[in-house]
Amino acid sequence: MDFMAASKAVVELTQLAAKAAIDKIGTELIALDLSEQMVLSEVFLIITAQNVAQVDAIADGIERALAATGQKPIRREGTAEWILLDYSDLVVHIQSQVLRQYYMLDHLWNDCPVIPLDAVKEFEAQARSAGK
Repeated sequence: MDFMAASKAVVELTQLAAKAAIDKIGTELIALDLSEQMVLSEVFLIITAQNVAQVDAIADGIERALAATGQKPIRREGTAEWILLDYSDLVVHIQSQVLRQYYMLDHLWNDCPVIPLDAVKEFEAQARSAGK
Protein backbone atom coordinates (compact mmCIF):
# COMPACT_ATOMS: atom_id res chain seq x y z
CA MET A 1 0.00 0.00 0.00
CA ASP A 2 1.39 3.42 -0.94
CA PHE A 3 1.78 6.05 1.74
CA MET A 4 -0.82 8.81 1.53
CA ALA A 5 0.36 11.96 3.29
CA ALA A 6 -2.02 14.27 5.09
CA SER A 7 -3.90 16.51 2.68
CA LYS A 8 -2.57 19.97 1.88
CA ALA A 9 -5.65 21.61 3.44
CA VAL A 10 -5.14 19.78 6.74
CA VAL A 11 -1.43 20.60 6.80
CA GLU A 12 -2.27 24.29 6.21
CA LEU A 13 -4.80 24.17 9.06
CA THR A 14 -2.16 22.53 11.25
CA GLN A 15 0.33 25.30 10.41
CA LEU A 16 -2.24 27.94 11.37
CA ALA A 17 -3.03 26.17 14.66
CA ALA A 18 0.69 25.88 15.44
CA LYS A 19 1.21 29.62 14.86
CA ALA A 20 -1.71 30.41 17.18
CA ALA A 21 -0.28 28.07 19.85
CA ILE A 22 3.16 29.70 19.70
CA ASP A 23 1.52 33.12 19.91
CA LYS A 24 0.10 31.95 23.26
CA ILE A 25 3.50 30.63 24.38
CA GLY A 26 2.80 26.96 23.66
CA THR A 27 5.95 24.83 23.59
CA GLU A 28 7.18 21.43 22.41
CA LEU A 29 4.87 21.46 19.40
CA ILE A 30 4.82 18.36 17.26
CA ALA A 31 2.51 17.52 14.37
CA LEU A 32 2.16 13.85 13.54
CA ASP A 33 0.87 12.66 10.19
CA LEU A 34 -1.52 9.82 11.05
CA SER A 35 -2.89 9.37 7.55
CA GLU A 36 -1.03 6.08 7.13
CA GLN A 37 -2.61 4.67 10.32
CA MET A 38 -6.11 3.33 10.63
CA VAL A 39 -7.40 6.32 12.59
CA LEU A 40 -10.11 8.86 11.87
CA SER A 41 -7.86 11.93 11.87
CA GLU A 42 -5.04 12.83 9.50
CA VAL A 43 -2.98 14.92 11.94
CA PHE A 44 -2.41 15.16 15.68
CA LEU A 45 -0.94 18.46 16.84
CA ILE A 46 0.43 18.11 20.37
CA ILE A 47 1.32 21.19 22.41
CA THR A 48 2.68 21.69 25.92
CA ALA A 49 1.35 24.49 28.13
CA GLN A 50 3.34 25.78 31.08
CA ASN A 51 0.33 26.02 33.44
CA VAL A 52 -3.41 25.36 33.55
CA ALA A 53 -4.38 28.91 32.59
CA GLN A 54 -2.22 28.60 29.52
CA VAL A 55 -3.89 25.33 28.48
CA ASP A 56 -7.15 27.23 28.13
CA ALA A 57 -5.53 30.30 26.56
CA ILE A 58 -3.83 28.21 23.87
CA ALA A 59 -7.07 26.38 23.08
CA ASP A 60 -8.95 29.68 22.84
CA GLY A 61 -6.24 31.16 20.61
CA ILE A 62 -6.35 28.20 18.24
CA GLU A 63 -10.14 28.29 18.09
CA ARG A 64 -10.09 32.03 17.25
CA ALA A 65 -7.41 31.64 14.59
CA LEU A 66 -9.16 28.73 12.89
CA ALA A 67 -12.60 30.36 13.22
CA ALA A 68 -11.22 33.26 11.17
CA THR A 69 -10.90 30.78 8.28
CA GLY A 70 -14.39 29.36 8.85
CA GLN A 71 -13.26 26.31 10.82
CA LYS A 72 -15.07 25.28 13.99
CA PRO A 73 -14.20 22.28 16.12
CA ILE A 74 -16.61 19.36 16.05
CA ARG A 75 -15.97 19.11 19.76
CA ARG A 76 -13.88 20.59 22.53
CA GLU A 77 -13.38 18.53 25.63
CA GLY A 78 -10.96 18.20 28.43
CA THR A 79 -9.85 19.18 31.88
CA ALA A 80 -7.81 22.00 33.34
CA GLU A 81 -4.63 20.21 32.22
CA TRP A 82 -5.64 18.75 28.85
CA ILE A 83 -7.91 20.17 26.17
CA LEU A 84 -8.68 18.34 22.96
CA LEU A 85 -9.93 20.30 19.94
CA ASP A 86 -11.38 18.02 17.27
CA TYR A 87 -11.48 19.46 13.76
CA SER A 88 -12.15 16.02 12.26
CA ASP A 89 -8.98 15.63 10.17
CA LEU A 90 -6.94 17.66 12.67
CA VAL A 91 -7.02 16.89 16.38
CA VAL A 92 -5.19 19.29 18.69
CA HIS A 93 -4.02 18.12 22.12
CA ILE A 94 -2.98 20.88 24.54
CA GLN A 95 -1.48 19.38 27.67
CA SER A 96 0.23 20.51 30.85
CA GLN A 97 3.86 19.46 31.17
CA VAL A 98 2.93 16.78 33.71
CA LEU A 99 0.28 15.16 31.49
CA ARG A 100 2.45 15.46 28.38
CA GLN A 101 5.19 13.51 30.14
CA TYR A 102 2.74 11.00 31.61
CA TYR A 103 0.74 10.14 28.47
CA MET A 104 3.58 10.63 25.95
CA LEU A 105 1.24 10.76 22.93
CA ASP A 106 4.12 11.63 20.62
CA HIS A 107 5.92 8.45 21.73
CA LEU A 108 2.75 6.41 21.30
CA TRP A 109 2.61 7.52 17.65
CA ASN A 110 6.41 7.75 17.11
CA ASP A 111 6.26 5.61 13.97
CA CYS A 112 4.25 8.33 12.20
CA PRO A 113 5.96 10.97 10.07
CA VAL A 114 6.44 14.39 11.68
CA ILE A 115 5.12 17.41 9.80
CA PRO A 116 7.60 20.31 9.95
CA LEU A 117 5.93 23.36 11.49
CA ASP A 118 6.78 26.73 9.96
CA ALA A 119 5.88 28.62 13.15
CA VAL A 120 8.33 26.51 15.17
CA LYS A 121 11.12 27.15 12.66
CA GLU A 122 10.40 30.90 12.74
CA PHE A 123 10.31 30.97 16.54
CA GLU A 124 13.61 29.06 16.79
CA ALA A 125 15.25 31.38 14.25
CA GLN A 126 14.10 34.44 16.21
CA ALA A 127 15.38 32.92 19.45
CA ARG A 128 18.78 32.23 17.86
CA SER A 129 19.10 35.76 16.47
CA ALA A 130 18.03 37.27 19.82
CA GLY A 131 20.73 35.22 21.57
CA LYS A 132 23.53 36.60 19.40
